[in-house]
Amino acid sequence: MNGAQSNAAERRTAAGRDSLGCALAALGEGQELAGHGFVIYRKSHAGSSLHRVETPPSHRGVLVGVSLTGGHRRRIFTGTRSVSYDFAADSCYIRPFADDYRADIETGFEFLLLEISQAALHRTCAESGVPLAGGLSAPPAETDTVLAHLGRALLPALAHAATASALFVDQVVCAMQTHLVSRYHGVTVRAERGGGLSDLQMRRAQELLLAGMDSTVLIGDIASACDVSRSYFIRAFRQATGATPYQWLLARRVERARALLTRSALSLAEVAIQCGFSDQSHMTRTFARLTGSTPGAWRRGR
Repeated sequence: MNGAQSNAAERRTAAGRDSLGCALAALGEGQELAGHGFVIYRKSHAGSSLHRVETPPSHRGVLVGVSLTGGHRRRIFTGTRSVSYDFAADSCYIRPFADDYRADIETGFEFLLLEISQAALHRTCAESGVPLAGGLSAPPAETDTVLAHLGRALLPALAHAATASALFVDQVVCAMQTHLVSRYHGVTVRAERGGGLSDLQMRRAQELLLAGMDSTVLIGDIASACDVSRSYFIRAFRQATGATPYQWLLARRVERARALLTRSALSLAEVAIQCGFSDQSHMTRTFARLTGSTPGAWRRGR
């Protein structure tokens, strides 16, 4: 992934806390993946001791948390008042970085966290036709199965951040941002009208996807080229092709792999790189899922 906001070392504070206000000594081994205008984290705490999470006000945007497991409790302070909340699996919270945040972590947890920059949030609000003022607001520990489903789809990419598909991650995060604005902004989102993508827009989108077969192209780049919002582009592209942009590109990679396996003497590892897969095993898994055969077996059969 590229376009990170800052590197991992720079996101550590001098007080032994991470950039989200958690004491580093209290956390288990975490995962992190940065993209254009966002950072995804997976963080856990065994619950062996009480500790406090706190961050001063800043202009970093918002942090969205999805509880991957149940049984977590935290006491959140607002001024001199505090309220305890119990988090079940798939419950979430939203906290703007503009607010002072203090919470006592009373039990263990495992969270997927999405940090959205102010600029990225502004873009999603503009695409949805709502003002940025007011931001996002949700009661802590509210269950959101849609957000949880999208967040869990990112876990495999988060576990293999070095080889994660930027297009796939960007596509899922875009869907998460659109859902957040639609559900938690407090202003009715404008319905984006249109008759789908024109032939010219579709050709342009497919050209850009193929040109970025190595996953260097992002949803925002293609949507801008088609002069539509990112959420509209994903929806219209799927209506036209029956697949998301990432699924469509995977199918084209497999088509290219089949051609190379037939017409060239390249090794499987070389074919994988030529077709934009992260490695041979990634190609094998995708090839087998879409064709019912491994690349090696398919080549021998030809």
